[in-house]
Parts: sequence; C-alpha cells; structure tokens
Amino acid sequence: MKKGKNIVVFYGSQTGTAEEFANRLSKDAQRYGMKGMAADPEEYDMSELSRLKEIDNSLAIFCMATYGEGDPTDNAQDFYDWLQEGDADLDGLNYTVFSLGNKTYEHYNAMGKYVDKRLSELGAKRIFDLGLGDDDGNLEEDFVSWREQFWPAVCEHFGVEATGEESSIRQYELKVHEDLNMNKIYTGELGRLKSFENQKPPFDSKNPFLAPVTVNRKLNKGGDRHLMHLELDITGSKIRYESGDHVAVYPTNDATIVNRLGEVLGVDLDTVISLNNLDEESNKKHPFPCPTTYRTALTHYLDITNSPRTNVLYELAQYASDPKDQENMRKMASSSPEGKALYQSWVLDSCRNILAILEDLPSLRPPIDHLCELLPRLQARYYSIASSSKVHPNSIHICAVVVEYKTKTGRTNKGVATNWLKSKVPTDNGHKATVPMYIRKSQFRLPFKASNPVIMIGPGTGIAPFMGFIQERAWLREQGKEVGETVLYFGCRHKNEDFLYQEELEAFEKEGVLTRLNVAFSRDQEHKVYVQHQLKNNKEAVWRQIHTDNAHIYICGDARNMARDVQTTFYEIAEELGGMMHTQAVDYIKKLMTKGRYSQDVWS
Repeated sequence: MKKGKNIVVFYGSQTGTAEEFANRLSKDAQRYGMKGMAADPEEYDMSELSRLKEIDNSLAIFCMATYGEGDPTDNAQDFYDWLQEGDADLDGLNYTVFSLGNKTYEHYNAMGKYVDKRLSELGAKRIFDLGLGDDDGNLEEDFVSWREQFWPAVCEHFGVEATGEESSIRQYELKVHEDLNMNKIYTGELGRLKSFENQKPPFDSKNPFLAPVTVNRKLNKGGDRHLMHLELDITGSKIRYESGDHVAVYPTNDATIVNRLGEVLGVDLDTVISLNNLDEESNKKHPFPCPTTYRTALTHYLDITNSPRTNVLYELAQYASDPKDQENMRKMASSSPEGKALYQSWVLDSCRNILAILEDLPSLRPPIDHLCELLPRLQARYYSIASSSKVHPNSIHICAVVVEYKTKTGRTNKGVATNWLKSKVPTDNGHKATVPMYIRKSQFRLPFKASNPVIMIGPGTGIAPFMGFIQERAWLREQGKEVGETVLYFGCRHKNEDFLYQEELEAFEKEGVLTRLNVAFSRDQEHKVYVQHQLKNNKEAVWRQIHTDNAHIYICGDARNMARDVQTTFYEIAEELGGMMHTQAVDYIKKLMTKGRYSQDVWS
C-alpha cells in the first residue's frame, strides 16, 4: 500500500460506476484532511490488506458492484477468490462497504453483502453499516444519503474534526502541448499507443480488436423502430467464443454533440492536452489516455450523453455567473428533500445530458479541462452473441434495436452504441467500417449433454443468444449426435413487422432442429399476448420437459418485467402440475438455478 495514505477505497466495477464512487470517496477524504486513494483490487496484492492496520486512523472502503448472476465484477474476481479461500487474519483492519446492485435481479447486491460479511468473519472491524445502492431506483441518491451519514461517523470514530472543505478540489492539472509529435498523441486507443494501427493479440478490454463489419441489415419489415443484424469478421484475430458469450464493443459519441460542446464552451477542440494527476504517487496518472485532444477525449473517452451525477453539478457550480444557478446546482447535489426532488425532475426525469444542462443554464461556462476531469469514462457496451462458433468460427453476429426517444424538454436523445452501430455500413471502396471489440465469457451455456431438452425464452432482441444455440444444435445433429427437444418461445409486436429471423426460424422448424416454435404477437389482437402466456398454454409439455426429461431453461431479454413474469409462470406450472405449495415451487425453481438448469441473460 502507498505510504502516507490512510484511506484506501477499493472498487469492484464493471461499467465504471463503482470506480466513480470510489474516486468521489477518496476526494472526500481529502476534504476531511485525510489522505485517500482509489484502488483497483486487480492491481494490488490483497493479502497485504492486513498491513493497512499498521497505519494510524486507517480505513479500507469497498465499493462493490454485482455483475451477471450475483457474480463479482471482472476486476474483483481474484479478490473474491482470495476471500473465499482465505484464512487471512484481518484483526485490527477497519472497513466499510458500499454495494451497488439492482433490485430487478435475483441476486440483489450479492457481492457487496458477501464482502461485508466475509471481512467481518476474518476479524476486520466494520465501522459503518453496509450501504445498499439500487440502480432500479436511484443509485445516486442511495450513495449520497449513505455518504452523508458515513463521513460524520468516520470523523467521530477517528476523533477528527468534521470540517469538510466545501471548495472544489482538482485532482488533475492541465498541460497544453504546443508542438508535440503527432505519433505521441492518443486518437482513441484504450491502452497501448497506436494499438489500432498495429494490432497484436491477445485482444481484451484494454486491447480491443478492430473487427470489420461484413453485414449490417435491418431485421424488421415495418413499424417505427429499427432492429438490426450485424456481422463482425474476426478472421486472423485468434479470438475464440462460445454460444452464449457476450461481445463488448467500444462506441464513439455523436460528432454533432461533441462539436456543439466545443461551441458552447468556446474552445478549439483540436488543442492537444494532458491532464496529469496532482498526486504523484497515484497509480492513475491521467483520467483517460493522454496526451490527446479535447475532441478525441469527448468522442472516444468520456460519457457525454448520460445524465451527470450530482458530484459533477456540485463541482461545476462555482463556474455559474448567476448566483441562482449556482444555488440550484449545489442544492441538487445536496441530500435535502427539495434538492433530491429537483435533481430527479430537472436532470433525471428530463434526461438532460451535460450539453442540455449547459444550453439551459447560459450562465454556466466551466473550463473544459475541469469538465473533462469530472465526466465519467465512456464504457464498452455488451451484446449477447447471436451466432455459434461451431458454424461461424470467424464471425460474430449481433442483434440490436436502435435507441432513440424524445425527452420532456423536446430534445431527441439517441443511444450512443446502437446509433453508432447503425452507421457502420460495410463499404466496398477500400475503406472498411470497423468496430473495436473483445469477448466476455458468460455462464450462459448449452447443456453438456446434447440429449437434454432446452427451453429457450427470448422475446424481442432477447432472441440473440438463441440464434447461436439453435445453430449449434443443428450442427450437433449434423455431427450425428442425439439432440434433445429444442423449444423456442419468441415474442414480438406484430407478425408482419418485427418477427425477427422469421425465415431462418421457420426453416429450422421445418428441418426439425426446432422441435417447436412458439411465437407471441403481443399487438396482433385485442388483448396482449406475451411469452409467458405461450408457456402457460403448453404447461403439460413444459412440466414434463423440466420434471421428467431434465430440460435446461434459458431466459434472455428484459429483466424488469419479462424475466419476472416468466419466473412467476414457472412457479404456477410447478404448483399446478407438480402439486406444490407456492413456497415449494419457489424452492424448486431456485434449485434449478443452483444446478445450472435455469439460466438468465437479462438486462434492464
């Protein structure tokens, strides 16, 4: 651990939020006259944790997100394994945990709860209660409320005066480069300079592969949405994937928004800059790859389209020349009921991004370097792969719907990644459209025994992984394997509009690869018909497949309503046909989950 630091904030982060919270807490520590640092557990030997107690007034804070089905985030996997195997003696270590989760999911905040419990078992001292953040509600508000009670408790525990410095603390200083060699400037790479021009495997999140787009077609025949099928060519990359894995892509922001930010702030976006950490000891030298230009930072590295979190408003408030604007911005970052309500309505419910905020508060004109320091990093987006590597070893298929909606302020917001993907048209004039990507392994896997039946439930773009599964089952049949029943429950709005992959699916059914294709068209009749209704209609077959034939169940798509409704339907089928009480039915399905026979690949 670094000398002189007494507060270390470890983060388990998949999409950057826990890391952001950790940075905010380490900045807070500074406000209270302590020395704080945010730390990635992947970069530290966590067995050194017990040595933190040798430092006076030391404290380890853990901001832990849960990913997938109650799993640790990728960067916290080793730490999690160490905790599980560990018999470390953490006696004398002070700690607290803030956990990030989403109530929509089965394993709500599993990782944070586990870390909180396990550290205590290993002898560490919990000095403040576990905080539970719910991203289905208002994660930001949960964090602000927890943090507001947390710091006074820490100050009291250490006998420190709680004189929080109200002023803004800069973490980085700006250096403008006048005449830097072009070869030294980052242009969008994530790790190694020039890694996009000179690609070297292995490819991962720090070193993505630029995959050429070979196919980009619209899937739906009508309606006002744009659903699309893309194929990425991974020939020669040594990238391997399996059906059920996710492909991660790094999108870029819309140039119109980037240019408009430059205009509003009156800045030459092609200025070459570095933001250098003022804390020389920190592992994190820059907030994003430097040196680079403001244009590259706003295009490739920073998230400019999500609504900014309250700390950004708080830190920028000082730059508003109108005292009323200043007051409102600080109020929105406070935990007073009216402040929270204002942030909820004016920022979140109105879907205002940083540009909309600058446009609607003409007195607010912050220096662009401070804005770049505060904005979160632009994150990779994950898509369930819609192909089988047995059939398409050199190609990865994506099925996605373009996101675009009107906000309460009359603006049109466009999803960053889907609109960027939509524009990736395979070209013939020598210039190929490419997508920076890597693979993230998942637990979503076909049964080890091909003879086990599979029940796949995937309405809308939830069909994606099942296209891969079905291709794979077809391939297994061709290999002469005995393949069990393969049943698909698909749902869409209208048969003649958005029946995705209709031709392929009907062909698979005709060949007998799909034993049964059940499609729910929700809006083709008076009353809505969804996948769970189709399940209910086939309850006898479903129960036989599960209870007698050892079927594996897969659900992909919307977590908030669909996955929940489908699960309830399985409870009902178990009650009715298995003669169970409700609690027994719930246990029965839970047991299937534990055995890996009920898998979900869901998002909200």
